[in-house]
Amino acid sequence: MTLEVKNLQCIRGDRELFTNLSFQLEANQLMMLEGQNGSGKTTLLRSLCGLYLQDEGDILWDGVPIHKQDENYRRELLYLGHLNGIKADLTVIENLRINAGLAGEVPTVDVLMDALDTIGLYAFEDFPTSQLSQGQKRRVALARLLISKAKLWVLDEPFVALDIAAVELLQTIIANHVDNGGMVILTTHQEVPLTSGKIKRLSLSDKSFDKDEN
Repeated sequence: MTLEVKNLQCIRGDRELFTNLSFQLEANQLMMLEGQNGSGKTTLLRSLCGLYLQDEGDILWDGVPIHKQDENYRRELLYLGHLNGIKADLTVIENLRINAGLAGEVPTVDVLMDALDTIGLYAFEDFPTSQLSQGQKRRVALARLLISKAKLWVLDEPFVALDIAAVELLQTIIANHVDNGGMVILTTHQEVPLTSGKIKRLSLSDKSFDKDEN
């Protein structure tokens, strides 16, 4: 599977965020999206998810524009943005079930419980998420990664509100996904070992791409 971006242009108001932006991402690859605040990182990520329509250019999944694929592309995509995307009046496990259902997945109770155990929410399954701390709410959102079958993960600041142990765990989860044939695009302002290895980099500040670091 391949994600390909060709000559992408996005304009907000009278300001051009980026233009002629092209890159390609394949299985077993991680790309870090860099740039100053306001450079268009979130706009680009939302465009890749079909949540924002670019002004020019194409976004292709296996050679087909994503807007022509309907559910096929959505099944292969998991997007985690700044907001956790959880409902405060639902329990932890109910939130996981709903998010899985929106992705067309029906995980078993064992799968859901294993995910919560791994992410550090053992015995919290029946807690209303309104009673959780910000870090715990973020863990609920991140538990989606453990039950998702999507190939492409688009993660906008995934390490926010996490303690040191959770940051290390999330790095392992992301690395395992990539090693198992997945693809990840992420932004982060935190320096973590995961993003200092040999990965792809796309900088919207200087429009450079594909700087592999050893």
